[in-house]
Order: sequence, then structure tokens, then C-alpha cells
Amino acid sequence: MDALVTWRAKRLAALTAEDGWLNLTDRLEIPPGPQRVGRSAENDLVLTAGPDHLGILRLTETGAEFATPGQPPLPFGPAPGGFAQLRVPPLLLELHTVDGIPALRVRDLTAPRQADLRAFPDPPDWIIRARWERLASPETTTISQRGGNDTEVSLTHVARFSHGGHQIALVPTHWKAGQPMFVFRDATSGKQTYGASRFLMGEDMTDSEITLDFNRAFTPPCGFTAFAICPLPPRQNILPFPVLAGELSP
Repeated sequence: MDALVTWRAKRLAALTAEDGWLNLTDRLEIPPGPQRVGRSAENDLVLTAGPDHLGILRLTETGAEFATPGQPPLPFGPAPGGFAQLRVPPLLLELHTVDGIPALRVRDLTAPRQADLRAFPDPPDWIIRARWERLASPETTTISQRGGNDTEVSLTHVARFSHGGHQIALVPTHWKAGQPMFVFRDATSGKQTYGASRFLMGEDMTDSEITLDFNRAFTPPCGFTAFAICPLPPRQNILPFPVLAGELSP
């Protein structure tokens, strides 16, 4: 369980970081042309945090740039999360592009960032070594997203296992840093756990097996902020029984 304690500490640190999910204040789609940004209603992009007149935002061929009053424009730069960022104190600006539509996502660096992550007890029977099967050919399916439009994903694998008399086949709809991500819902959803879904990363893959540690099932970003876009589970990942492992509702 030491590894689980370490994992949860890293999870909390990422959640409460200055570019985590607890200090988001705005997400605004960016029209073409220069956009005045700030809290005043006179701006093109009106924020709920920061000064009345923060500066001018312009989309470029390679991303975006931002100029504060009286200063030359600065480009947004790469960030660990994959979306370009720029610090403009007291805010952290992020170019958040989904389905080809750019948006400005804003974090308030002065806002408190605290979370009390609670979890079920850590039952060892929810650490599962599942069969890991590649589909004969990739399948395209449409999934809904909380806070966003429907999107198409490619399904390439299925994880099969049995638990409590149930035969289960979970499909990963996304991959993060080479790890398959399973979006699932179960009988605890909307009661003990976040209602829309929970996320689970597959681990220790071989060509034929994968570990699913449901003690590491976690609440998606949209469980903490209205400014995140989160995939919802495909039909086959909606389980009719409770998974009494992993994170509880925030």
C-alpha cells in the first residue's frame, strides 16, 4: 500500500498545483482578430478574475501571444498538460483547443487551492490482472462529453475479467502518456462517487494482460470545475454493480 499512498500524494499535488483544477475561473472561446481581455465589461473577452484591463490576446499561426498594457507581446509556451500557457500575474492563461476551436482558459494564481480527497477502504480484490485483447480492427464510436460536444474515438483494445460473478469487458477510450484510460460508471455513481464517471489508468501491460487497480480510480476534472471538458463512459463501461474502491465524491 506504500505505492498507493505515494500515488495519492502525487494525485493531490497535481490537483492543487497552480495549473491544476481548483483555481480555474473562466473558459472563453477566442474569435479571430485581436481580443481585449480583462474584468471590465468593455473587453471582448470578459473575465471574472484579475484586473479590469489585462491586455490584448492574438491568435498566431503557431498558437497565441499576449501583450499587457505598454509591453511587447509574449508568446504562449509549451506546458506539461499539452496546452500552451503564459503567466500574466495574477493569472495563468492557457490556450485550450478542443475540436479545432481555440479557447482561453484562465487560472487565478491568488485563489486558494485545497482539496480533501477521500476514498473507499483499499480492498485487494479490486486489484485485477485482466486479459488484454487487441480488437481485430479498430472500431470508431461516438462518446458524449460533459461540458463539450460529442466526439469520436477509436477503440483498439478491451480488458476482460470476472468479478463477483460478473463478466466484464472494459474499453479504453483515451490514452495518456502511453497508458490506456478507462472511463466508467457504476452503481456508486451519483451516490458515493462523482455522478458522471470515474477515470482509471491501466498499468503493467503486456501483449495479453493488464493491471486494473480500482483503488486508483479517480474523479475526473469536471468533478472539480465547470471549466473542464470530460468524456463520459461508453455504454459497455457502465457497470450495474458497485465498485467499492477508489475515490469518493470530492
